[in-house]
This record gives sequence, structure tokens and C-alpha cells, in this order.
Amino acid sequence: MRLLLTACLAACALLASLGAPAQVLRCTDPRTGKVTYTDGECTSGSQALEVEPRKTPEALRAEREQAAEAIARKQQRQQAEAAERQREAALQRAARAADAAQPFDYSQSTACLQSRQEVDRALGRLSSGNEQEQLRLQALQRQMDFDCLGPERFAEIERTRALQPAAPMVVAPPYRPLPRPPHTQPPQPAPHITHCNVFRCYDDRGGTHPR
Repeated sequence: MRLLLTACLAACALLASLGAPAQVLRCTDPRTGKVTYTDGECTSGSQALEVEPRKTPEALRAEREQAAEAIARKQQRQQAEAAERQREAALQRAARAADAAQPFDYSQSTACLQSRQEVDRALGRLSSGNEQEQLRLQALQRQMDFDCLGPERFAEIERTRALQPAAPMVVAPPYRPLPRPPHTQPPQPAPHITHCNVFRCYDDRGGTHPR
């Protein structure tokens, strides 16, 4: 409303200034050389030079119309700019509301990815029977739970863990392979007599036996 009132007052002032067919004269004092401009008459003795001739009523009417059109275009441009600013502000408010309504996915965050990589590296370096490495792995797993589940979900899990009895830490002894038993040949069956002649007998392995 204030913008519209200001534009109307400016238009009225401009149209009022164009109400009379003004004539602009350039007056030069021959004694001092001082130059002045006036829409009336130069003082006596001054040299007068017409800078802008007196305008006809048709020219004044055309100028008034051009001035009114310029003011209208300026007003339309200002209204369009104000509407565009309001539209952008509404879009930003809608985007912020949509972001607030959608929960943040901690499992896809950069912190969660880094914590998972740390746990994988710790598992690769873990050796059986090393208590310090197991304690460090537990700390990394808790940090991964915090980064991938978020503060609220992590707090719920911690409360559940606090209600459960602490499991004793079992340290596995180092692995020692069992010795292999010596390789032994299985017992062979006794030779079997296949045939005999007048003097001796023969077995299935080619051996001879007295008859």
C-alpha cells in the first residue's frame, strides 16, 4: 500500500511539472561570464540562448502519456519483484518444513561409514588371546552404534545393555595343532595256497611251499 501511494504521488508531481509549456533559456552575463538557466526571462544585458524550445500542447500530452506509462511499468516491475520474493520465501519455508518432517538417516552418514571401516580394520588385526585388541574392538563397535543409529536409538540400546548382566570376558588360548599319528601299513592277509604238484605247493602271491 505504501509503495502504491509513493508511485501515485510521484506521478502527480511529474504531471504537474508538465502542466505548462515550459521554455528553458541559457543566460550569460557579459561582464562576469556567469551562466544561469531559467524558464522565464534573462536579466537585462545578459545574452539569452534558447536551450529547450517552448513545447506544443501535443508534445506535452505525449510526454505526459510517456511519463504515466513509465510509472505504470515501474510499478508493475516492483509488484512482480515483490511477488517473486514472496514465492521464493514460500518455497524455502516449504523446503525447511519437508526437511524437518523427514527423519535423518544416520546409517547413510559419513560418520557411520568411517566407523564401519574402523571396525573392519580392527577385526582384521584381531588375534586370539589379545585382551587389549578385544577391548579396543568393543569401543569401536560402540562408536559405530552411535554413528549409525543416532543418539536417541543408541541411548535406548545402552539402557537395555545396562539392565543385562555383564558377560565374562573369555580369553581363548592360542591355537596349537595336534600332532599327526605315524603312518602305518595295514596288516596283509596270509597267502592262500592255490595249487600243488607232486613236490611242492604254490600260493596266490607266487610263493612256494614244501608239500
